Amino acid sequence: MHKNLHRLKILAILLLVMIAQSHAQQKTYCNPINLDYGYTPIPDFAGWGHHRATADPVIVNYKGDYYLFSTNQWGYWWSNDLLTWKFLPHKFLRPWNKGYDELCAPAVGILGDTMIVFGSTYTRNFTIWMSTDPKSNQWKPLVDSFAIGGWDPAFFTDDDGRLYMYNGSSNAYPLYGIELDRKTLQPIGTRTELFLLQPWRFGWQRFGENMDNTFLDPFVEGSWMTKHNGKYYLQYGAPGTEFSGYADGVVVGNTPLGPFNQPQSDPFSFHPGGFARGAGHGSTFMDNAGHYWHISTISIGVKNSFERRLGIWPAGFDKDGVLFMDAAFGDYPHNVYDGSFTGWMLLNYKKPILVSSTLSPAHPANDAVDEDIKTYWSAASGNSGEWIQSDLGAISTVHAIQVNYADQDAEFLGKQTGICHQYRVLGSADQKKWQVLIDKSHNSTDVPHDFTELRTPASVSYIRLENLHMPTGKFAISGLRVFGRGTGPMPDTVKQLIVLRTQKDKRSAWIKWQPADNAYGYNIYFGTAPDKLYNSILVYDANEYWFKVMDKEKTYYFAIESLNENGVSPRTAVIRVD
Repeated sequence: MHKNLHRLKILAILLLVMIAQSHAQQKTYCNPINLDYGYTPIPDFAGWGHHRATADPVIVNYKGDYYLFSTNQWGYWWSNDLLTWKFLPHKFLRPWNKGYDELCAPAVGILGDTMIVFGSTYTRNFTIWMSTDPKSNQWKPLVDSFAIGGWDPAFFTDDDGRLYMYNGSSNAYPLYGIELDRKTLQPIGTRTELFLLQPWRFGWQRFGENMDNTFLDPFVEGSWMTKHNGKYYLQYGAPGTEFSGYADGVVVGNTPLGPFNQPQSDPFSFHPGGFARGAGHGSTFMDNAGHYWHISTISIGVKNSFERRLGIWPAGFDKDGVLFMDAAFGDYPHNVYDGSFTGWMLLNYKKPILVSSTLSPAHPANDAVDEDIKTYWSAASGNSGEWIQSDLGAISTVHAIQVNYADQDAEFLGKQTGICHQYRVLGSADQKKWQVLIDKSHNSTDVPHDFTELRTPASVSYIRLENLHMPTGKFAISGLRVFGRGTGPMPDTVKQLIVLRTQKDKRSAWIKWQPADNAYGYNIYFGTAPDKLYNSILVYDANEYWFKVMDKEKTYYFAIESLNENGVSPRTAVIRVD
């Protein structure tokens, strides 16, 4: 009896060690980040299909852990490594607050050893909550009814302890700022007008998917404040959360309430191309190693305009005080310890696909590998045994796989807990002998964008994803994304990069280049100085791009590189465009 107990203890310890080793093995992440996103709670928003949705994220570093709040989640997440996030359910609405929204576009601040949380409202009866132990989900009202409302609010505590709130979400009114009494949280004075968009000058601020400025005036929203070297960087989202060009800009001032008369010409958070597009309305934070990061909203907008996800991107300040975010390969695997790109390429872009079944011609198999999160393949059912197989075209070294589920015939509304996806991924060199690369047959968590770094890289030509269990709806995949390195030749360097900037409207240009025969995509880099090409656009299957982003008062600089499954070419020489 005692021997058996001893053996059981040893087995339990070994199991814990194996789990710890498995967790420790993963050092990379891939956007969209893999959270158990809630479904839209609003029935009117689900008329075209129930779907997951969140946006407007805030991450704060509190006592060495990271806390993430976002729209309509009925709770929040915490993490100690930016990889694994634990959801803590909590309803912040009081009985007198009406409506479906729960912490829509929340504000989160740190006052000494206290975390404070406040949701968007135009009324004066929303509670500001406080906690000194958010990891244990312990909260109590700090201010029962906040004296002033504020949509898309943000808190900022200066080095001297003074507290400020910023807010605004409008295409008619500016962003506002106000100081709050640190003890009572009552306003000191009246709001100060801080910033209004200038789409006549900055092309990226124009409304619309194509920045055509013919439908609505653009929206300014999503305030966030960061202080660096004595300067105050007021960040804001524009021009609309529905679009791939949703971005965060920044204006700089010498005090927390401005004036903010030092605009950075280009958005610093910008990701209009690739699989997970859009990078607006977010927050900037520092990790425990001193690295800056930015979390922001990714647009999907298929079943509703507000169908969205979240992405985390490396950020920082350069020697001249320019705030930047590195979105190059922004939805490819990155190292979490410093945000660097792993160099693992997409191995199965538009490669041949086999599937167990197809629900309808509207969701064909090829949509699972077209690098568009808006399209997806759906099997005829959600049953165990449905599968999808991707042909890599040649033996390749696979380092990681991301499984992105789509919401086809989902039945849920609102936040769901206790649900899970279960699946297996197999690899083969010849479609005869298969090895299990990922086994999630006993998974007990909700993983809508599951990214797994293989403990041992696999040399295979085929990847097969087998469904075992769906929490709801059909087995539908918006992206079966296989990352690693091929063994073929590197892509050729691009020749003849041409940027034709119109003099009629210097916000816009037509970019064209000679295609590289062995490339599947290109990164276009641009900026207002030759050594500050901080922004980039990932373009697949094209050799032209209509570019409508520029500050009409500035000279611009461009370079381009090509990419394929084997690597990245050298960039072209930087060219100047006046």
